[in-house]
Amino acid sequence: MMATFLSCSVLHATARSFALARALTTAAPAVTLASGQTTTLPRPERVRRSVFNVPGSDERKLAKAPKLNADSLVYDLEDGVPFDKKDKARSLVYDALETVDLGRSERAVRINSIGSGLELADLQAVLPSSQLQCIVIPKVQAAKDVQFVDVMIDAVAPEANRANIRLIACIESALGLMNLRKIATSSPRLDGLIFASEDLCADMGMVRTSHRRELLYARSAVVTAAVAYGLQAIDLVCIDYKDHAALAEESREGREMGFTGKQAIHPGQIELIHEHFSPSSKEIDFATRIVEGYRAHAAQGVGAFTLDGKMIDMPVVKWAEKLLAKAQWTMG
Repeated sequence: MMATFLSCSVLHATARSFALARALTTAAPAVTLASGQTTTLPRPERVRRSVFNVPGSDERKLAKAPKLNADSLVYDLEDGVPFDKKDKARSLVYDALETVDLGRSERAVRINSIGSGLELADLQAVLPSSQLQCIVIPKVQAAKDVQFVDVMIDAVAPEANRANIRLIACIESALGLMNLRKIATSSPRLDGLIFASEDLCADMGMVRTSHRRELLYARSAVVTAAVAYGLQAIDLVCIDYKDHAALAEESREGREMGFTGKQAIHPGQIELIHEHFSPSSKEIDFATRIVEGYRAHAAQGVGAFTLDGKMIDMPVVKWAEKLLAKAQWTMG
C-alpha cells in the first residue's frame, strides 16, 4: 500500500513540485525560546509521521528494529522494561545505538521520568553514544523536567554530537497540560510534544472511549502549544492495534486536528500511519501552485490572490511551504 501511495505522490509529481520541495527543506525552523525571543536554529526538520517504541530489554525486538521503517525509532527504557531489567536494557540500548544501522529512522531513547530515581542512570548510559539523535522525556510536568535533560546533554554527550540531540516531551497529566506553555518554551533543543492518552486518563480519572470525546480538550491543547512554539505534535496510540479501521479513523482525525504524526505500538500500524500523515499527490500539486502563484504575484507587488476560487494569503502560503518540505522528506 505504501509503495503504491508513494508512487502516486512522488513518481507522478511534477518536476517543479520536487524542486520547490527540495528548496524548502533547507529552511531552518523558527523556535520560540523561554525568553520570548525567536531564533532560527541551523538544523533541518526531522519528519516524525510515526514514533515507534521498542522495549530496550527485549533482544528479539531490538534485532527486528532495523526492518520497521518507522520515522522515529524509540528505544524504550521506561514502561516497556521491568525494573529488574533496567541495567540490562541500558547496556543493550547503548550497543544498539552504536552498532545498528536504522537507515533513515531517527535514533531515539525514552528514558524513565524525571524524579523516578532512574533517569540519571539512563542518561549516563546513553548520552555518551555518538549516534544518539533524540531523547524522549516521559511524564513531563514542568519546564524543569526538560531543562534537566538539557543540562545533562551538555555535561555528558560528546561535544561533536550535542547539537544533534533533540528532545521530545510527553504530556501525560493534568499538571503537564496546565504547564504546556512553559514546557513548550523550556529548551531550544525541544522538537516536539507527544500526547499520551492512557496515562492522562489514569491521572484524571477519565473513562477511555472509542469516540475519544473525553480527550478533545487535551489533544487540542497539545496541538495548539506545539504549533504556537514551532514544535511537532505527536498524537495518541491506537491501543486496538488489530483494528486498522479504527487506526485509519484516528489518524485521519489527528491530522485534521493538526497533529504531525502518531505513536505506534505494533509494526503493522506504521504503514497506515505513514499513509495518513504523508501529503497526497493532490495536496502536493495544490501546494506547488500556491507557492508558484505567490512568488509570481509577489514579484508584481501583490500579496493575496485567488486560486481555484480560494483566497490565498500568507498563512496559506506557509501551510503550502510546510507541506512541500514534508513531501520532499517522504520522497526520500
